[in-house]
Parts: sequence; C-alpha cells; structure tokens
Amino acid sequence: MEDRIFVDAIILTIGALFPVMNPMSVAPVFLSLTAAMDEQTRNRQARLACIYAFAILATFLLLGAAIISFFGISVAGIRVAGGLIVSLIGLRMLFSEPPEPDSANSVPAPAGGIAFTPLAMPGLAGPGSISVVVATASQIGGRTAESYLVYSGTIIGIAITVLIAWLVLRTATTLGKLMGPSSIDAMTRIFGFLLVCIGVQFLLTGIGDFYGLSIA
Repeated sequence: MEDRIFVDAIILTIGALFPVMNPMSVAPVFLSLTAAMDEQTRNRQARLACIYAFAILATFLLLGAAIISFFGISVAGIRVAGGLIVSLIGLRMLFSEPPEPDSANSVPAPAGGIAFTPLAMPGLAGPGSISVVVATASQIGGRTAESYLVYSGTIIGIAITVLIAWLVLRTATTLGKLMGPSSIDAMTRIFGFLLVCIGVQFLLTGIGDFYGLSIA
C-alpha cells in the first residue's frame, strides 16, 4: 500500500507538471538566446536553469502549507486560481502565432546569463508550475507516514520532470533541426490543449470543494 502511494505520487506529479512546464516551448527560447554561445556554455546554462527550476518548485512544495496558512488561503481558492492560470497558459499556447523564421536572431541574450531568467523563471518554473506544486502541497495532510511518502514521491516526480526538461534543452539544437518549426508549433498546441483540460479540471474541483459538491 505504501509503495503504491509513493509510485502514484511520482506518476501524478510528472503527469500534472510536465504539460505545464512544457520544456518544448522553452526550447525555442533557449535556442535563440544561446545562438552565439559555444557548446560548453550552452550546456552549462541548460544545467543551471534546471537546477534553479528544481530548487524553486521544491521550495514551494515544502513551504506551500506555510504560505497557505500565512495568507489564509483556502484549498478551494488555490485550486480555482491554479486552474485559471493553467487554463490561460494553455489557451495562449493553443492559439499562439507561429514563430517568425528569423525571430531567433532578434532576441538578445542577457549579459548576466539566461539560466535563472528567463529559462528557470518564468520558463520552466513559471506561475503554472508553481500553482501545480502549491496545489499539491495543499492536498497533503499533516505529519503522517503517508504524507511523507507523498512529499518524497512528489519531489522525485519534480526531479524526473526537470531531468526530462534538461534532456530536451541539451538536445534542443538537434531537435530543432529534426522537427522543424511546424512540428514544434504542433507539439506546443497539443500541450496547450492538455493544459486547458487540466486547468478546467482544477476549476471544477475547486468549485466543488467550495460548495461541498462531488465532481468526478
């Protein structure tokens, strides 16, 4: 039973977080901002961005309950707010304009590096990802053996998702050449639709919790 809870926490975290994080949508930004960098520098920026993203999400997971308590936010309110944010991000991805063919050359790279901003935040660990993590933290109970298993599984799920994001960024140059702009745009729209579905489900669950309704 405990093993099942642990594995479910990992799977659910990856399933909810990966479409929101959507490293495929960050990859074009990464490609454009690292166009003038050598391979070693580009790989270092990708690695640092993923480390920062993991640290941000893990912090919000562990301090989510304290943040909720301090601001007096209800679980239903977090779910509704998270659903709105996730849905808006999904709609923006679903109905986004295709990138211009030479727009990659028009984006200047910040002098201080791009790992933390814009890659880690708001790229990988943006409002949508943080909302998912905080909403997860709000559903975990007190200090019980089961809650520790869920926390551990969620952290591992975050780590696996970030690892996948790192692999995507590391192979972004090759993927960009193989997939082409049309395939990347199609993938972004597919993830956008999934995000809208997840966001609507968050909304329905939050509204059901607030009014004491059972929504499947």
